[in-house]
Amino acid sequence: MTLLETKNVDYYYQDGDQRRFILKDASVQFEKGKLYAILGQSGSGKTTFLSLISALDTPKAGEILLNGKDIKEIGYETFRRNKISIIFQSYNLVPYLTAVENVLVPMSVTENEMPKNHHEVAYNLLDYIGITKDKANRLVNQLSGGEQQRVAIARALATNVDIILADEPTGNLDEEMEQEIVDIFKELAHKHDKCVIMVTHSNEIAQQADEVFYLRKGVLKPYE
Repeated sequence: MTLLETKNVDYYYQDGDQRRFILKDASVQFEKGKLYAILGQSGSGKTTFLSLISALDTPKAGEILLNGKDIKEIGYETFRRNKISIIFQSYNLVPYLTAVENVLVPMSVTENEMPKNHHEVAYNLLDYIGITKDKANRLVNQLSGGEQQRVAIARALATNVDIILADEPTGNLDEEMEQEIVDIFKELAHKHDKCVIMVTHSNEIAQQADEVFYLRKGVLKPYE
């Protein structure tokens, strides 16, 4: 059953009389329980596509639907706060907070129902993705890159949303840590029924996804 869908989405820059299309007539569907990859070269528009489906930007034409409802009707801010989580390549953690405090931040702003024992939940999420309680109590800038990415994943899980978006999530990691992060994404999709969509330029990473879409010259289509 389709959870998130783009229908005939266009995005372009106006250059005088010309339109430079980053996306043209993009129509794709995403379901829960699957790991998806959006594959393409640097500058192909992958991050733009992620910005559109996360309501950080708006399409020039077309619709983005959640459970069949246009996210404009849901409200972009409401959609961002309560329906999705984003994992960035640069982690985007708050450097003067500990790992556990970073995970607690989204719990304080979501309208989703949260358990009363917030701290226990945060520690459990960090433990689940491989961060010990000792490291959970450290400032995030005292952790390695791989550990910071794990904290970012735990933060994305904190509001218990169905859709997790990841922008080049393994770009700053070595091969071993890269694989561990991808394995976490697989488990989130297959065992916890999340819809995980990751953007990557790595063919090796993309091939581990359940479905791969390739973006080239504005056209997004299934990878063959």
